Amino acid sequence: MTYPIRRRYRRRTAILLFSLFTLSACGGGESGNGTAGNGGSTAGGPHLWSLVTDANGLGDQGFNDLGKQGVEESAESLGGKASVIQSGSQSQFVPNLQQAVASGSTTVTAVGFALADAVTQVAKAHPNSRFILVDAVAVDAAGKSLPNVAGIRFREHEAAFLAGIIAGKTTKTNKLGFVGGVELPSVVRFLTGFQAGVKQANPSASVRTAYLGNFNDSAKGKGLATAHFDAGADIVFEVAGGGGLGVYDAAKTRGPGVWVVGTDTCKQRLAPDNYLTAATKDVPGAVLRQNQAAADGKFTGGEISLGLAEKAVGVCEETFAGLPAEVKDLVEKAKEAVGSGKITVPSTPDELSRFTPTAP
Repeated sequence: MTYPIRRRYRRRTAILLFSLFTLSACGGGESGNGTAGNGGSTAGGPHLWSLVTDANGLGDQGFNDLGKQGVEESAESLGGKASVIQSGSQSQFVPNLQQAVASGSTTVTAVGFALADAVTQVAKAHPNSRFILVDAVAVDAAGKSLPNVAGIRFREHEAAFLAGIIAGKTTKTNKLGFVGGVELPSVVRFLTGFQAGVKQANPSASVRTAYLGNFNDSAKGKGLATAHFDAGADIVFEVAGGGGLGVYDAAKTRGPGVWVVGTDTCKQRLAPDNYLTAATKDVPGAVLRQNQAAADGKFTGGEISLGLAEKAVGVCEETFAGLPAEVKDLVEKAKEAVGSGKITVPSTPDELSRFTPTAP
Protein backbone atom coordinates (compact mmCIF):
# COMPACT_ATOMS: atom_id res chain seq x y z
CA MET A 1 0.00 0.00 0.00
CA THR A 2 1.37 3.42 -0.93
CA TYR A 3 0.78 6.27 1.49
CA PRO A 4 0.34 9.87 0.36
CA ILE A 5 3.15 12.34 0.79
CA ARG A 6 2.64 14.56 3.81
CA ARG A 7 4.49 17.47 5.40
CA ARG A 8 7.16 15.27 6.91
CA TYR A 9 9.88 16.27 9.34
CA ARG A 10 8.61 19.85 9.83
CA ARG A 11 7.31 21.55 12.95
CA ARG A 12 3.56 21.98 13.04
CA THR A 13 2.98 25.30 14.72
CA ALA A 14 -0.77 25.07 14.35
CA ILE A 15 -0.76 22.15 16.74
CA LEU A 16 -0.20 24.53 19.60
CA LEU A 17 -3.79 25.68 19.22
CA PHE A 18 -5.03 22.38 20.52
CA SER A 19 -5.14 21.02 24.03
CA LEU A 20 -2.71 18.38 25.21
CA PHE A 21 -3.29 16.52 28.43
CA THR A 22 0.01 15.21 29.78
CA LEU A 23 -0.55 12.39 32.19
CA SER A 24 2.09 11.12 34.58
CA ALA A 25 2.22 7.50 35.57
CA CYS A 26 0.91 6.14 38.84
CA GLY A 27 -0.85 9.24 40.07
CA GLY A 28 2.02 11.63 39.40
CA GLY A 29 0.03 14.05 37.25
CA GLU A 30 -3.33 15.16 35.93
CA SER A 31 -5.71 12.82 34.17
CA GLY A 32 -7.50 13.64 30.92
CA ASN A 33 -11.28 13.72 30.86
CA GLY A 34 -12.05 11.62 27.77
CA THR A 35 -15.77 11.02 27.31
CA ALA A 36 -15.78 7.98 24.99
CA GLY A 37 -16.91 4.55 26.10
CA ASN A 38 -14.65 1.71 27.15
CA GLY A 39 -14.12 0.54 23.59
CA GLY A 40 -13.14 4.00 22.40
CA SER A 41 -15.16 6.50 20.43
CA THR A 42 -16.36 5.59 16.98
CA ALA A 43 -16.56 7.54 13.74
CA GLY A 44 -18.38 10.81 14.35
CA GLY A 45 -18.00 10.68 18.13
CA PRO A 46 -15.66 12.59 20.46
CA HIS A 47 -12.09 11.38 20.11
CA LEU A 48 -9.31 10.90 22.61
CA TRP A 49 -5.97 10.09 20.98
CA SER A 50 -3.70 8.64 23.67
CA LEU A 51 0.02 7.99 23.73
CA VAL A 52 1.97 5.91 26.24
CA THR A 53 5.71 6.62 26.15
CA ASP A 54 8.51 4.22 26.86
CA ALA A 55 10.62 4.64 29.98
CA ASN A 56 12.65 7.47 28.47
CA GLY A 57 9.62 9.78 28.32
CA LEU A 58 9.29 13.05 26.47
CA GLY A 59 12.25 15.24 25.62
CA ASP A 60 14.25 12.53 23.86
CA GLN A 61 14.29 14.59 20.65
CA GLY A 62 13.18 11.42 18.91
CA PHE A 63 10.76 8.55 19.25
CA ASN A 64 8.61 9.68 22.17
CA ASP A 65 8.50 13.27 20.98
CA LEU A 66 7.50 12.10 17.49
CA GLY A 67 4.74 9.92 18.95
CA LYS A 68 3.47 12.96 20.84
CA GLN A 69 3.50 14.91 17.61
CA GLY A 70 1.44 12.16 15.99
CA VAL A 71 -1.38 12.30 18.54
CA GLU A 72 -1.31 16.10 18.51
CA GLU A 73 -1.67 16.11 14.73
CA SER A 74 -4.54 13.64 15.07
CA ALA A 75 -6.34 16.05 17.40
CA GLU A 76 -5.68 18.87 14.96
CA SER A 77 -6.80 17.00 11.85
CA LEU A 78 -9.50 14.70 13.20
CA GLY A 79 -10.87 16.58 16.19
CA GLY A 80 -10.93 15.61 19.82
CA LYS A 81 -8.05 15.78 22.28
CA ALA A 82 -4.56 14.35 22.61
CA SER A 83 -3.32 12.68 25.77
CA VAL A 84 0.19 11.63 26.77
CA ILE A 85 0.93 9.25 29.63
CA GLN A 86 4.63 9.18 30.47
CA SER A 87 6.23 6.00 31.76
CA GLY A 88 9.02 6.27 34.28
CA SER A 89 9.92 2.59 34.18
CA GLN A 90 8.96 -0.65 32.47
CA SER A 91 6.79 -1.62 35.44
CA GLN A 92 4.46 1.26 34.55
CA PHE A 93 3.75 0.15 30.98
CA VAL A 94 0.75 -2.06 31.75
CA PRO A 95 -0.90 0.31 34.28
CA ASN A 96 -0.42 3.24 31.93
CA LEU A 97 -1.94 1.35 28.99
CA GLN A 98 -4.85 0.31 31.19
CA GLN A 99 -5.29 3.93 32.26
CA ALA A 100 -5.46 4.99 28.61
CA VAL A 101 -8.09 2.35 27.87
CA ALA A 102 -10.13 3.32 30.94
CA SER A 103 -10.09 6.95 29.77
CA GLY A 104 -12.10 5.92 26.71
CA SER A 105 -9.35 6.42 24.15
CA THR A 106 -10.24 6.12 20.49
CA THR A 107 -6.79 4.60 20.02
CA VAL A 108 -3.84 4.03 22.32
CA THR A 109 -0.42 4.51 20.73
CA ALA A 110 2.64 2.92 22.32
CA VAL A 111 6.09 3.82 21.03
CA GLY A 112 8.99 1.43 21.10
CA PHE A 113 9.84 -2.26 21.01
CA ALA A 114 10.03 -2.32 24.82
CA LEU A 115 6.23 -1.91 25.09
CA ALA A 116 5.40 -4.92 22.90
CA ASP A 117 4.71 -7.37 25.73
CA ALA A 118 2.66 -4.85 27.70
CA VAL A 119 0.57 -3.92 24.66
CA THR A 120 -0.01 -7.59 23.90
CA GLN A 121 -1.22 -8.22 27.46
CA VAL A 122 -3.55 -5.23 27.62
CA ALA A 123 -4.86 -5.65 24.05
CA LYS A 124 -5.83 -9.26 24.79
CA ALA A 125 -7.70 -8.11 27.90
CA HIS A 126 -9.49 -5.35 25.96
CA PRO A 127 -10.31 -6.75 22.51
CA ASN A 128 -12.68 -3.88 21.73
CA SER A 129 -9.98 -1.24 22.24
CA ARG A 130 -7.64 -0.18 19.46
CA PHE A 131 -3.87 0.07 19.80
CA ILE A 132 -1.05 1.37 17.63
CA LEU A 133 2.32 -0.20 18.42
CA VAL A 134 5.33 1.46 16.82
CA ASP A 135 8.41 -0.67 16.08
CA ALA A 136 6.88 -4.00 17.00
CA VAL A 137 3.96 -6.36 16.38
CA ALA A 138 1.62 -7.83 19.01
CA VAL A 139 0.89 -11.52 18.47
CA ASP A 140 -1.02 -14.30 20.19
CA ALA A 141 0.37 -17.63 21.39
CA ALA A 142 0.18 -19.01 17.86
CA GLY A 143 2.18 -16.11 16.48
CA LYS A 144 -0.81 -14.49 14.79
CA SER A 145 -1.13 -10.71 14.89
CA LEU A 146 -3.77 -9.41 17.29
CA PRO A 147 -6.71 -7.94 15.35
CA ASN A 148 -6.95 -4.83 17.53
CA VAL A 149 -3.27 -3.83 17.33
CA ALA A 150 -1.76 -2.11 14.30
CA GLY A 151 1.93 -2.99 14.54
CA ILE A 152 4.00 -0.46 12.60
CA ARG A 153 7.46 -1.58 11.60
CA PHE A 154 9.62 0.87 9.72
CA ARG A 155 12.26 -0.35 7.33
CA GLU A 156 14.71 2.01 8.98
CA HIS A 157 17.63 0.22 7.32
CA GLU A 158 16.50 1.81 4.06
CA ALA A 159 16.73 5.30 5.54
CA ALA A 160 20.08 4.48 7.15
CA PHE A 161 21.35 3.20 3.79
CA LEU A 162 20.86 6.67 2.31
CA ALA A 163 22.47 8.29 5.36
CA GLY A 164 25.39 5.88 5.00
CA ILE A 165 25.90 6.93 1.41
CA ILE A 166 26.06 10.57 2.50
CA ALA A 167 28.49 9.71 5.30
CA GLY A 168 30.63 7.49 3.08
CA LYS A 169 31.04 10.29 0.57
CA THR A 170 31.71 12.91 3.25
CA THR A 171 34.33 11.23 5.48
CA LYS A 172 37.92 12.36 5.07
CA THR A 173 39.44 9.75 7.37
CA ASN A 174 37.48 6.71 6.15
CA LYS A 175 36.68 6.04 9.80
CA LEU A 176 33.14 6.36 11.14
CA GLY A 177 31.55 5.61 14.49
CA PHE A 178 28.19 4.34 15.71
CA VAL A 179 26.65 4.96 19.13
CA GLY A 180 23.58 2.82 19.79
CA GLY A 181 21.32 2.65 22.79
CA VAL A 182 20.39 -1.00 23.23
CA GLU A 183 20.93 -3.73 20.64
CA LEU A 184 17.24 -4.00 19.73
CA PRO A 185 16.06 -5.14 16.27
CA SER A 186 15.27 -1.61 15.11
CA VAL A 187 18.66 -0.32 16.28
CA VAL A 188 20.41 -3.18 14.50
CA ARG A 189 18.49 -2.35 11.34
CA PHE A 190 19.67 1.25 11.55
CA LEU A 191 23.28 0.14 12.01
CA THR A 192 23.18 -2.50 9.28
CA GLY A 193 21.62 -0.19 6.72
CA PHE A 194 24.16 2.51 7.56
CA GLN A 195 27.06 0.11 7.16
CA ALA A 196 25.67 -1.01 3.81
CA GLY A 197 25.32 2.58 2.63
CA VAL A 198 28.89 3.39 3.64
CA LYS A 199 30.05 0.28 1.79
CA GLN A 200 28.00 1.28 -1.25
CA ALA A 201 29.56 4.75 -1.38
CA ASN A 202 33.06 4.12 -0.03
CA PRO A 203 34.31 0.53 0.29
CA SER A 204 37.50 1.78 1.94
CA ALA A 205 35.64 3.18 4.96
CA SER A 206 34.84 1.29 8.16
CA VAL A 207 32.34 1.77 10.99
CA ARG A 208 33.32 1.30 14.65
CA THR A 209 30.39 0.47 16.96
CA ALA A 210 29.56 1.02 20.63
CA TYR A 211 26.40 0.70 22.76
CA LEU A 212 25.21 2.59 25.82
CA GLY A 213 23.11 -0.23 27.25
CA ASN A 214 20.22 2.24 27.61
CA PHE A 215 18.59 5.14 25.81
CA ASN A 216 19.01 7.94 28.33
CA ASP A 217 22.64 8.26 29.44
CA SER A 218 23.77 11.31 27.49
CA ALA A 219 27.02 11.56 29.48
CA LYS A 220 28.00 8.07 28.37
CA GLY A 221 26.86 8.91 24.85
CA LYS A 222 29.25 11.86 24.85
CA GLY A 223 32.05 9.65 26.13
CA LEU A 224 31.53 6.98 23.47
CA ALA A 225 31.37 9.57 20.70
CA THR A 226 34.54 11.22 22.01
CA ALA A 227 36.25 7.82 21.94
CA HIS A 228 35.22 7.40 18.31
CA PHE A 229 36.62 10.84 17.45
CA ASP A 230 39.83 10.07 19.36
CA ALA A 231 40.18 6.88 17.28
CA GLY A 232 40.10 8.91 14.08
CA ALA A 233 36.41 8.89 13.17
CA ASP A 234 35.15 12.12 11.68
CA ILE A 235 31.47 11.06 11.53
CA VAL A 236 29.38 9.41 14.26
CA PHE A 237 25.90 7.96 13.71
CA GLU A 238 23.74 8.09 16.83
CA VAL A 239 20.79 5.76 17.44
CA ALA A 240 20.54 6.19 21.19
CA GLY A 241 17.41 8.20 22.01
CA GLY A 242 18.06 10.71 24.79
CA GLY A 243 21.51 9.19 25.24
CA GLY A 244 22.34 10.31 21.73
CA LEU A 245 22.17 13.95 22.82
CA GLY A 246 25.66 13.47 24.21
CA VAL A 247 26.96 12.70 20.73
CA TYR A 248 26.02 16.22 19.63
CA ASP A 249 27.76 17.66 22.68
CA ALA A 250 30.90 15.68 21.82
CA ALA A 251 30.87 16.98 18.25
CA LYS A 252 30.42 20.59 19.38
CA THR A 253 33.26 20.18 21.86
CA ARG A 254 35.51 18.74 19.15
CA GLY A 255 34.70 21.60 16.79
CA PRO A 256 35.03 21.81 13.00
CA GLY A 257 35.90 18.73 11.00
CA VAL A 258 33.59 16.19 12.67
CA TRP A 259 29.97 15.39 11.90
CA VAL A 260 26.94 13.75 13.47
CA VAL A 261 24.35 11.68 11.65
CA GLY A 262 21.10 11.68 13.60
CA THR A 263 18.13 9.37 13.76
CA ASP A 264 14.33 9.52 13.54
CA THR A 265 14.07 13.24 12.75
CA CYS A 266 16.13 16.32 11.79
CA LYS A 267 18.18 17.50 14.78
CA GLN A 268 20.50 20.09 13.27
CA ARG A 269 19.61 22.59 15.97
CA LEU A 270 21.52 20.42 18.45
CA ALA A 271 24.85 20.96 16.68
CA PRO A 272 24.35 23.34 13.74
CA ASP A 273 28.02 23.40 12.73
CA ASN A 274 28.54 19.64 13.02
CA TYR A 275 25.30 18.21 11.66
CA LEU A 276 25.42 16.15 8.47
CA THR A 277 22.04 14.44 8.08
CA ALA A 278 19.66 11.98 9.74
CA ALA A 279 18.00 8.67 8.93
CA THR A 280 14.39 9.73 9.42
CA LYS A 281 11.15 7.89 10.18
CA ASP A 282 7.75 9.50 9.71
CA VAL A 283 6.33 8.35 13.03
CA PRO A 284 3.80 11.21 13.25
CA GLY A 285 2.43 10.42 9.80
CA ALA A 286 2.14 6.72 10.53
CA VAL A 287 0.24 7.40 13.78
CA LEU A 288 -2.02 9.92 12.05
CA ARG A 289 -2.92 7.47 9.28
CA GLN A 290 -3.96 4.79 11.74
CA ASN A 291 -5.96 7.30 13.75
CA GLN A 292 -7.64 8.45 10.56
CA ALA A 293 -8.64 4.85 9.91
CA ALA A 294 -10.05 4.59 13.43
CA ALA A 295 -12.01 7.83 12.99
CA ASP A 296 -13.42 6.48 9.73
CA GLY A 297 -14.38 3.15 11.32
CA LYS A 298 -11.82 1.32 9.16
CA PHE A 299 -9.16 0.44 11.72
CA THR A 300 -7.62 -3.02 11.27
CA GLY A 301 -4.86 -4.73 13.18
CA GLY A 302 -1.83 -6.57 11.87
CA GLU A 303 1.68 -5.71 10.75
CA ILE A 304 2.29 -2.58 8.68
CA SER A 305 5.69 -2.28 6.98
CA LEU A 306 6.77 1.22 5.96
CA GLY A 307 9.86 2.22 4.02
CA LEU A 308 11.09 4.20 1.05
CA ALA A 309 8.41 2.87 -1.31
CA GLU A 310 5.74 4.26 1.01
CA LYS A 311 7.66 7.54 1.47
CA ALA A 312 7.75 6.85 5.21
CA VAL A 313 11.53 6.92 5.73
CA GLY A 314 14.34 8.99 4.27
CA VAL A 315 17.05 11.49 5.19
CA CYS A 316 16.80 14.96 6.68
CA GLU A 317 15.09 17.13 4.10
CA GLU A 318 16.04 20.34 5.86
CA THR A 319 19.77 19.90 5.21
CA PHE A 320 19.68 17.87 1.99
CA ALA A 321 19.91 20.91 -0.30
CA GLY A 322 23.26 21.86 1.22
CA LEU A 323 24.97 18.61 0.22
CA PRO A 324 27.29 18.47 -2.81
CA ALA A 325 25.48 17.81 -6.09
CA GLU A 326 27.32 14.51 -6.59
CA VAL A 327 26.15 13.23 -3.22
CA LYS A 328 22.56 14.32 -3.76
CA ASP A 329 22.54 12.57 -7.13
CA LEU A 330 23.79 9.33 -5.58
CA VAL A 331 21.16 9.50 -2.84
CA GLU A 332 18.33 10.13 -5.30
CA LYS A 333 19.43 7.23 -7.50
CA ALA A 334 19.75 4.94 -4.50
CA LYS A 335 16.34 6.00 -3.20
CA GLU A 336 14.76 5.11 -6.52
CA ALA A 337 16.64 1.79 -6.73
CA VAL A 338 15.60 0.74 -3.22
CA GLY A 339 12.01 1.87 -3.70
CA SER A 340 11.73 -0.10 -6.93
CA GLY A 341 13.36 -3.20 -5.49
CA LYS A 342 16.50 -3.03 -7.63
CA ILE A 343 18.58 -2.78 -4.46
CA THR A 344 17.64 -4.77 -1.36
CA VAL A 345 19.14 -3.16 1.72
CA PRO A 346 20.38 -5.64 4.36
CA SER A 347 18.66 -5.47 7.73
CA THR A 348 20.77 -7.96 9.72
CA PRO A 349 24.50 -8.57 10.13
CA ASP A 350 24.14 -11.86 8.25
CA GLU A 351 22.52 -10.11 5.30
CA LEU A 352 25.20 -7.42 5.44
CA SER A 353 27.94 -10.04 5.12
CA ARG A 354 26.41 -11.06 1.77
CA PHE A 355 25.72 -7.54 0.54
CA THR A 356 27.47 -6.47 -2.64
CA PRO A 357 27.25 -2.83 -3.74
CA THR A 358 25.15 -2.44 -6.87
CA ALA A 359 25.09 0.52 -9.21
CA PRO A 360 21.71 2.24 -8.77
